[in-house]
Amino acid sequence: MSGYPRPTQLTLHVEREAVDGRCGGCGGSGLERYPVLSEGGWFTVVKCPRCLASAARERWSRLGPIELLADTL
Repeated sequence: MSGYPRPTQLTLHVEREAVDGRCGGCGGSGLERYPVLSEGGWFTVVKCPRCLASAARERWSRLGPIELLADTL
């Protein structure tokens, strides 16, 4: 069988970037920025890791981390 090998990791891991600020939901500090894929496409969000309240949500590129040459022209 050709193609991609079966993943060896049990879970996916997304790098999260620490963001200064306080959560509007629980008041906790230490917000995190990371990409998410939803029914509306890819977004970059800032969320509280404690209660998952959203502090910001911005549309990301059409295919997320995949950049097409046509999108750069």
